[in-house]
Amino acid sequence: MYQHKWVSGETISLPAGKAVCIGRNYVAHAQELNNPIPESPLLFIKPASAFCDFGPAFTINEQLGEHHYEAELVLLVGETITANTQEPLSNICGIGLGLDLTLRHLQSQLKAQGHPWERAKAFDGSACLSAFMPVEGLELTPPLEFKFWQNDQLKQHGETDKMIFKLDHLLQEISRYFTLQPGDIVMTGTPQGVGKLAKGDRLKLELGEAHQWQAIVE
Repeated sequence: MYQHKWVSGETISLPAGKAVCIGRNYVAHAQELNNPIPESPLLFIKPASAFCDFGPAFTINEQLGEHHYEAELVLLVGETITANTQEPLSNICGIGLGLDLTLRHLQSQLKAQGHPWERAKAFDGSACLSAFMPVEGLELTPPLEFKFWQNDQLKQHGETDKMIFKLDHLLQEISRYFTLQPGDIVMTGTPQGVGKLAKGDRLKLELGEAHQWQAIVE
């Protein structure tokens, strides 16, 4: 069963809650999928049953269809965030990376029919998460960057200063509708470069220059 962990390897004493995810938070990513640029954050939710560890390996169920990767910066909620929370970023206790796995063909079909995305976005194992770096003493407002490699090829490079909606704004908007509880995560959106996964792929995530995680797709 999935459990949040620190980069030190220690288990985090918080439950695995829900994931609130942000769609189309980078202009170039919206454009690569021929989607309009949103005027406010697009929100959707993954349940805790979607969580799995990014490394050393994770499994994709090819019977569900073609899986696409979307690398994202992930925030771990340490204290409750509501619409009345004055400085929501101060209630974030960890940052990490993750893959928002997407059944792209199914998602396109559901969107064309005006149906919800859950079957394409919130299935078991669709949120592959790294360990988290504690944010105590770490400033979240300067630009943070992350990278994703597939089979030694750099596929995605995200920077928070290129997000359409910045981290503090995302938390404020999310908490207008959903209370964020300790153990919940926020997947903050993916930059351009999304693509198909295949079994046997060698993957790498890098947060800044300090932390790297590797995985094999099984």
